[in-house]
Amino acid sequence: MRIDGRRLSYLDHGGTGRPLLALHGHFGEARTFARLARELAPDWRVVAPDQRGHGHSDRPADFSREGYVADAAALAARLGLENVVVLGHSLGGVNAYQLAARHPGLVTALVVEDIGAEVDDDLSFCLSWPERVPTRAALVRCLAGSAPYLTDAVREYPDGWGLAFAPEDMAASQRQLNGDHWDDWLAGDCPTLLIRGIRSDVLGVGHARAMVARRPRTRLVELDAGHTVHDTVPLEYAAAVRDFLAGL
Repeated sequence: MRIDGRRLSYLDHGGTGRPLLALHGHFGEARTFARLARELAPDWRVVAPDQRGHGHSDRPADFSREGYVADAAALAARLGLENVVVLGHSLGGVNAYQLAARHPGLVTALVVEDIGAEVDDDLSFCLSWPERVPTRAALVRCLAGSAPYLTDAVREYPDGWGLAFAPEDMAASQRQLNGDHWDDWLAGDCPTLLIRGIRSDVLGVGHARAMVARRPRTRLVELDAGHTVHDTVPLEYAAAVRDFLAGL
């Protein structure tokens, strides 16, 4: 679809199930949640965008909070989605609960993966990643320890191998994600599942428990993973999501 002349790419896994909008984190894309979509079918129709500046979507003029939320709302409107469950990881998790805060009539439940109501992180390390290299193997070497988390984003272009995003965009997006978002987290009371990786270096246990204690109808599930819970323990993650959705 196009928003103000800008392309927003998305995957609609289809089916007649209830709609679930899935929002990936930084460096991710729509197919981040392809396995989850298979696990939830046919009861749930998973729609997942390449959020602005990621995957096949165009680079925007900015990476503001308002911009991300507007994109998600526009996609739901374009597809005629109503009474949507919104699931998001990291960046996508904040986008999810801010979408619920600002469009309460659209969102009926939330699944927020490993991100807090206060965010303070720095992605400037990615600025050292190359724009293009001659081979896939050379790109993997340059990415070093980050390579396993970037498999979906690796692309072959006419002038070599690179990533499906601009590193400077990711650093800029993180800067605008940082901040105190408690007002948005506490703005609604729709049923919410907060999933935390026990070994996460992004969402601490104390902060996660405070989020649950302060927000009605919210429960915490902790799984043996780091920040990318959906990728590290996909079966356990899908089971936790499925159990939550079954109670709606």
